[in-house]
Amino acid sequence: MKPLERTISEWRLRTRALELGRRTLIMGVVNITPDSFSDGGFFLDPEAAVARSMQLLDEGAGILDLGAESTRPGSRAGGAAGSEFAPAVSAEEEQSRLLPVLEGILAARPEAIVSVDTYKAATAHAALAAGAEIVNDVSGFEWDPEMATVCAEFKSGVVLMHTRGRPEEWRTQPQLAADELLTTVRSGLAASLAAAAQAGIAPESIVLDPGYGFGKRFDENYALLARQAELLSLGRPLLAGLSRKSFLGRTLAPLYTGTTPNAESVPFAPVEAREAASLAAMVAAILHGASIVRVHAVRPAVEAALIADAVLENRP
Repeated sequence: MKPLERTISEWRLRTRALELGRRTLIMGVVNITPDSFSDGGFFLDPEAAVARSMQLLDEGAGILDLGAESTRPGSRAGGAAGSEFAPAVSAEEEQSRLLPVLEGILAARPEAIVSVDTYKAATAHAALAAGAEIVNDVSGFEWDPEMATVCAEFKSGVVLMHTRGRPEEWRTQPQLAADELLTTVRSGLAASLAAAAQAGIAPESIVLDPGYGFGKRFDENYALLARQAELLSLGRPLLAGLSRKSFLGRTLAPLYTGTTPNAESVPFAPVEAREAASLAAMVAAILHGASIVRVHAVRPAVEAALIADAVLENRP
């Protein structure tokens, strides 16, 4: 049987559409946070974040993904407001970080396509009203029951990610065999698609993200990457975000620490040492069906994606 491959399709956004599948689309990350695992604090100042965004666009990013709350392992992201597990960043604080940057980007580059990385419906509503085209929900519509309604109202593009549990639970998740893991991810994404359909969101507006690192334990991420193309059976294009993830740092650890870490031990290879590994994982994701890749370092990703795309174009 011929393996599943990405195909050319249209992704409908709030005011326009993007062609996916002919070439890999690069999504550049801008973290407007003090505590993100990779670049927390670097771009918390709005002027610095806008300048970084301009740089990523000039380097070839087709989409900017703005995030104003860290969802790193152990964070309180995803909790309900008012509960003892309420998120550390309120919707109001998230918007105060995010909206000046969004407005600054669109003032400088009105044609820019901006995605907002949020699971809060109130923040998504404010960002879409201010000109964002895409909502990137790491919870796949699970953490805020109003999110699907907001996306349907604005007819925005949507990225639905699979997340297994909440960040404070990720370090203690039981290990899954490859078949069980793939079944879990597929069923979770199918449930997100069903929620989107119930809210009236067109399938053409949706891209799916397997959620590398989001509730997947270390080597589980490699098992998922090796079989990523099987998720194309859900009928939507795939986005892969592997850049600088901790499981890459774990694999590289012997080169930097002289020891092989296990699930409980640290340190892993430092974040700044993970760029080559990030590119390798990104290319693997493209060759296994991803149409969009989410990265921190755009220019190297653009170059590597050109090579991966050339390989795909020459498949028999």
